[in-house]
This record gives sequence, C-alpha cells and structure tokens, in this order.
Amino acid sequence: MNFPANFSPQAEADLDEAASWHERQSAGLGVELVREVRNTLIQVGSQPNAYPEMRPGVRRAQVRRFSYGIFYRVRADQIQVIGVFHDRRSPRVWQRRARGN
Repeated sequence: MNFPANFSPQAEADLDEAASWHERQSAGLGVELVREVRNTLIQVGSQPNAYPEMRPGVRRAQVRRFSYGIFYRVRADQIQVIGVFHDRRSPRVWQRRARGN
C-alpha cells in the first residue's frame, strides 16, 4: 500500500521557502528540491516505518541530493508531513510542531 502525503500548512510553507531560496541561488534548483522531496515522499509512502523515529510517533526521511529532512507521522491512511527542514536548522522547530500536532 502506498500512503499519500498530506502537508501541514507549516510544512508547505517550509518547502515553498526552501524552494524559493534555492531558485534564487540557481535557476531550476528550487524545482529540483521540490522534485526530490516528492520522490522521497513516494518512498516514504511505500515503507513509512522504514525511517528512523526521532521521537515517539515522528519519523525523519532524508532528502536525496539536498541537506533537508522530512519530518512526518504515519496515520491510518496517510503520511502527515509536519516539516521540511534544512539539516542545520535548530531541531527545536520540528520538536515544537511535533508537540503541537
């Protein structure tokens, strides 16, 4: 079974911000980031429990070619994405989101 991904509004904003930043650095790089995030989510959807659990119920999948992690929860019928963060970003942000969701 392949679980579809559902982005929280904050996660969608994370990805938009990251893609815009990369696009300003080099034309087409933001599009590549979004493509890699989507490809990673396809893999997550096919094996949602294969990725490390960062705290109870919250897992992280590394985005290939980019220093970003996708933080998510596995729900009965979907992958709930709570954040898309650069690896050097403070973990406090995703931890706050995990407590709030």
